[in-house]
Parts: sequence; structure tokens; C-alpha cells
Amino acid sequence: MYQKFNKFAWLLMFIQAFALQMAMADDVKDRSAVRAELEQLVTSGVPSNSDVSIASVNLLLEIYEKRDYLPAWNDQRQIGELLSAIKATAADGLDPSDYHLKQVEFIYAELVAGRQVSPAKRAVQDLILTDSLARLGYHQLFGKVNPYSFDPHWNFRRELNDIDPATALQSAIDSPSLTDFLNHFFQRGWFYRKLQAALADYRQIAANGGWSAIPEGPTLKPGGSDRRLPVLARRLIISGDLAPRAGLGELTIYDESLQQAVRRFQERHALDADAAIGPATLRALNVPVEKRVEQLEVNIERARWVLDDIEDDFVLVNIAGFRAYVLRDREIAWETKVQVGSAFHQSPVFRDEIKFVVINPTWTVPFSIATKEILPKIKRDPNYFASRDFDLKDNNGKFIDPASVNWEKVTARNFPFWMVQRPGPNNALGRVKVMFPNEHAVYLHDTPSKALFSKASRAFSHGCIRVENPFDFAEQLLGGDGWNQGKFQQVLDEGTTKTVLLSKPMPVLLLYWTAMVDPDGVVYFYDDVYERDARIAEVLNQPFRLDMPG
Repeated sequence: MYQKFNKFAWLLMFIQAFALQMAMADDVKDRSAVRAELEQLVTSGVPSNSDVSIASVNLLLEIYEKRDYLPAWNDQRQIGELLSAIKATAADGLDPSDYHLKQVEFIYAELVAGRQVSPAKRAVQDLILTDSLARLGYHQLFGKVNPYSFDPHWNFRRELNDIDPATALQSAIDSPSLTDFLNHFFQRGWFYRKLQAALADYRQIAANGGWSAIPEGPTLKPGGSDRRLPVLARRLIISGDLAPRAGLGELTIYDESLQQAVRRFQERHALDADAAIGPATLRALNVPVEKRVEQLEVNIERARWVLDDIEDDFVLVNIAGFRAYVLRDREIAWETKVQVGSAFHQSPVFRDEIKFVVINPTWTVPFSIATKEILPKIKRDPNYFASRDFDLKDNNGKFIDPASVNWEKVTARNFPFWMVQRPGPNNALGRVKVMFPNEHAVYLHDTPSKALFSKASRAFSHGCIRVENPFDFAEQLLGGDGWNQGKFQQVLDEGTTKTVLLSKPMPVLLLYWTAMVDPDGVVYFYDDVYERDARIAEVLNQPFRLDMPG
């Protein structure tokens, strides 16, 4: 019995030793093949016997050197999850083909079929799989479009903080579930998910044939009659603004339910919600659904640029949507209308920190405004300074009597003055301004031009952001420091200029989004007032290229 057991034990040990030798031999072959393919990549940029372009050559060199050149992808489930992640990028408005979709599908199919491949072919496949994940992670983290290429002042971060890219990729590959790793790594919150859902909805509308254009005609007013009403009703049902209703073919009167649907549509498109269908509303109704799909794809890309670089509490200004928001724990706590820069004086996109609030501010007129806009008015109106509460100072800060100046001889080239508007209701900044000192000299402030807030499109300023409810906004920022409306009024009554520091600076993001979604999933589209969407859409439709951060 012992002798038989001893023979069995020796046989088992022999088999194990043989298997170990074979595995070691396979490892040697695999290492040699991977090293050879990396050398091939360095010289040509493509693997052997392949036309697949590898974008992350330097990153792959680092990853495989740390692995002692052993293949990284050894699990069928792991590759299946990568394939699922690639396909899922379509929901982000990205192109799955950017991530070697066909090649990964082929590799996975071979594995499922149980086909054996040579070490050389396996090495090529391994590099393609790793490059696929690198490409996917790069786009999800930074976006496909480099915002620095559009705006040299862009100051949102495009970095991995303290995470080494090679280490992050290796961690993803080695994780028990690649799907869970990616979901945890890219946590963007409800706003991104709602944009994704909206994109899926509008793509489905497009797949179903979209909506018909409504013919031109006179302005359609509530209570009126028009042969276009059935087409209008079907259009609004498709976009979810009107509940499905029977008898559309017999619709002849512009009734209350249809008016409510039009108002909802107008509100979602930053139009005057008066239910009158004039040129602007008709133009918005007739935007093809494919254009709305593109708009959502562009703004999901914008979300990728910034949503990994925000805190839980912050102020957001959507320039294209003419609104500002205060977010607490990334939820909207307060919002208001704003006026933004005109197309000629565009409000910049950047992030900063609100540090203080000024009550009863003065306004020092920028040189360009003083010389280009105000100087001609002074020449026409001798009482300009007195009627608008302006003081005139020389370059040393000394007050000058405007009446002592021969204004006919003053030009932009010899303008040696500073114009300062005193605090008060006529001040161009209103009664309060919210400051985050920046290179653009842009901030949020009150305005005496209150009537302009009734306009649907509010691109009127020289770049600064005018706030409709500025003291409510100030209380949102300073309420934790004991400030309320009564305390603000006390300072206003005193007539003095007072600067109040925030106990903790508040991040502020000035962004440009032509499509947004609220927490209830309602989709809002805004005019591209600065004409920025087309360039982003163009790059999104181009083949993959590695566009490193600026």
C-alpha cells in the first residue's frame, strides 16, 4: 500500500513539476512576444501584421515594464466587461469605434470559441486591449475635445491629481470587476445621468422618424384658428410637451391645453412663454431632432470637462441659459435669472472662488467703456456727470471738476482720467457685487437695468454677470455668517460702502451649456449665442487622436 502511494506521489510531483516548467516556458515566450511587439510599436506605431493605431505607446511601455512584460488580459470575463464598457460609450455621445470596438469583439469571440493563439498574436491582442482601455479612460476623464484648443484661458483641471496613469490602468485591469471599477472611478452624479437619459430619448425620437416641420405662416395666437394646428399638436406630443390626445385631425381651435403645451415648450427653449407662436418659437419648433441629439452630445462632452473638478457646494452660472444656481451637496438649492455678456462682449468660461461681497459698491469705469461709449455722451451732454453720479479723477486719484475739461479736445488717445460712479441706485453695479478677483475683471452684481430680466434672451452686458435677485444671492453666500436682508438694508440705509469677507470661499463656475436637464428630467435647450457648439461637434465626429491637456 505504501509503495503504491509513494509511486502515486512521485507521479503527481512529476506532473506538477512538468506543468510548472511548461508554464515558465510559456511565460518566457509571452514575455518575449510582448517585448518584441512593444519594440515594434516604438518604431512604427502599429503592432505586427496589423493596421491598428496604438495611441498610448509610452503608457503601454510603462505598464508592461512594471509587469515584467507579462500579458495583462488573462480572463475572458474581464475582456467581456471591457467590450461592454466600449459599447456603453455610445450612451455618452462618444464613438465606440474610437476604442478598437471591432478588434475587441474579434478577440472576445475567439476566446469564447476556445481558439488557441500563438504568443505573438496574443501579445498583439493584449496591447490592443490595454490601449482600448487607455483610450476609453482618457476620454471619460478629460473628454474627447480639448477645451484648451478653444479657449486659452480655460482653467479647469485636466489631470489625474495624484494618481499615476499606469497605476490606475493596472488597477482597473486587475480589479475583480472592471465594470464596477469604472463606475466608481467616474462618478459624475445625477446631472450627467439625466443628460445621458435625455440623449437616449432624443435618439429614440430620431429613430422613430423625428417630427415634421410646421409650415410658415402668420403668428398663431391663443384662441385663434389655423390649419397648422394638427401638425403643431403632433410635434408637441413627440417632444413630450403635450399629452397624447385623440382627434388631432379635427383640431381647429388653438385651445387651452395646446397653449399650455406651447408655454412649456417655450420655457424649455428660453423663449417668452406667451403661447404666441411667432418667428422665434416657430424656428425652435422646427429645429430637427438630429440637431437636438447633437446638442446633447456636445453638452455631455462639456460635462466631462468639468464634473470631475467640482466640490459639493458651488455657484454655477450657465451663460447660454442666462441662469445662476447655488448648489449644496451637488443639488440645486437656489437659482435666479442673470444677464450675461453680449456676443460682442462675451462672458468668459472659467472657475474661481468667491471671496467677498461689496454692499453699496462704487464703479470704476474700464478704459475701453469710458473712451468708446461714455466719452461721446459726455461731449453731447454737459450734465452727464451730475445726472449719473460720476466723479472724475486724474491718474493720481485727485478729483477734477468735469466742467474745467475741454472735452472737445479729449480723445481715446489722450484720455488721462478715471471715471468713478458713486454708490446708489443709479450705479451700474447696482447695490451689491459678488467678487472673485480674476484676470477677466468679471464678477456677479446687481443692476439698475431690471426690465431686461423680463426678456427671454439676456445677453446684454460687457461680460459681467448681472443677477436678478442679488441680495437673495448674497444671503445664500453670507447667511451662515449671520447676514440677512435686514442687515443688508441697514448698510444700504447708511449709504456707506462695506466689504464683507466670506468665512469660507465659495467655488464659482462660469460655464456655457446649450442643453441642461433639471432634477425631474426636464430637458432645456438654449440658443448657441456665442456660436461654440459646431466646433465641438466637429471634433466629436473625428477619429480618435491623443490631444494632451494644455
